[in-house]
Amino acid sequence: MSHDLPPQPLTATAGLALQGALRPPGDKSISHRAMILGLLSIGETRVEGLLEGDDVLRTAAAAQALGATVERLGEGQWRIVGVGLGGLSDPEGVLDFGNAGTGSRLMMGVVGGQPVTATFDGDASLRKRPMRRILDPLVRMGTEVVSEEEGGRVPLTLRGPREAIPVTYETPVASAQIKSAVLLAGLNAPGVTTVIEAAATRDHTERMLRLFGAHVEVTAHGPEGHGRTIALTGQPTLRGTDVVVPADPSSAAFPLVAALIVPGSEVTIKGVMMNPLRTGLITTLIEMGADIERLREREEGGETVADLRVRASRLKGVDVPPERAPAMIDEYPILAVAAAFADGTTRMNGLHELRVKESDRLAAVADGLKANGIAHVIEGDDLVVHGDGTAPKGGGTVATHLDHRIAMAFLVLGLATREPVTVDDGAMIATSFPSFLPTMQALGGRIA
Repeated sequence: MSHDLPPQPLTATAGLALQGALRPPGDKSISHRAMILGLLSIGETRVEGLLEGDDVLRTAAAAQALGATVERLGEGQWRIVGVGLGGLSDPEGVLDFGNAGTGSRLMMGVVGGQPVTATFDGDASLRKRPMRRILDPLVRMGTEVVSEEEGGRVPLTLRGPREAIPVTYETPVASAQIKSAVLLAGLNAPGVTTVIEAAATRDHTERMLRLFGAHVEVTAHGPEGHGRTIALTGQPTLRGTDVVVPADPSSAAFPLVAALIVPGSEVTIKGVMMNPLRTGLITTLIEMGADIERLREREEGGETVADLRVRASRLKGVDVPPERAPAMIDEYPILAVAAAFADGTTRMNGLHELRVKESDRLAAVADGLKANGIAHVIEGDDLVVHGDGTAPKGGGTVATHLDHRIAMAFLVLGLATREPVTVDDGAMIATSFPSFLPTMQALGGRIA
């Protein structure tokens, strides 16, 4: 989908209680990684439940451009025949990742460790996002940055070495994208590539590397064990496998919070990934008094999943510790919405990473709260939201800045405010949750 299309404003209006059940789309993080490791493997990979949003489809197109055979077999069902490590081809054209920050950064790690040359580009939003934090470790591993825009932004061209250089790299910020790019480059290094992170970030890359046959060791790091040391043995033989993609907890967050704040609601959300490095929002909401019940916990695709039964709840303000941020970095916009309905002050600490997402999410959330009469303040990298336990006024129009999570968060807000809430553009919601509108409407939400 093009982000140069005319804006598509949407308005959410309070109505009846939300009722019913849904299964959110497949997890975006795992969908990206399944495509990428399918490319780097020998043989066939079959994926069930793939998120067919624009971001993942861009990664699929890039995998095909680099030499993989990629076919859609049916809804959410895909087949990838990989070329193996060292078997990638120079793509004929530019790898256009649209709005996909994860896909572009992970694929930079792939190209940066392989003997190929590729040019990366994206939409206006992606062109603003910093890539230097990815390029710096790749250069240490032998990647040549042939060309780049100011600050290491796309469009940029990378040329990988015949073999990557194994390194030990300590990430400057808690970022699964940086960690994953280094590990993916390290696949083609003759030795052990080690990543050290001060705070543990989502571990889908490590889990999926093992699923495809790589040897990865993970140990606790730091005085309190909050960090991780990840050691990858390079040049494994990766073999295609079957991947079942669980439901995305970041997408589940929107109907989940909607059910909490719309009076009388009860919603069941099926098959949600319960990886402890992705459930910070659920932990926080339960601390706030949310009625969230886990049902039918089970294993799917190497991850624990569960059904979540969510009932409307009276929430209270809490302090969210900074060390929880990596486990819920994409969920702070929707947490801010929940905090607006809570009784008391909610302080979200250590949100510097929100400034370099699809938009400056910290500023975008604050602007959206202001537009809808919600008391808040930004103190450094902390967001503080003041609620009084009643529904905010609403009535504002929110600038989304081409950010799908800002759009969905403030549409959820409008389902429970006293006046309707409008977002200036909902087109980009398709990057992560293509069925968001009909899903919310089927539960009883008034969004149009």
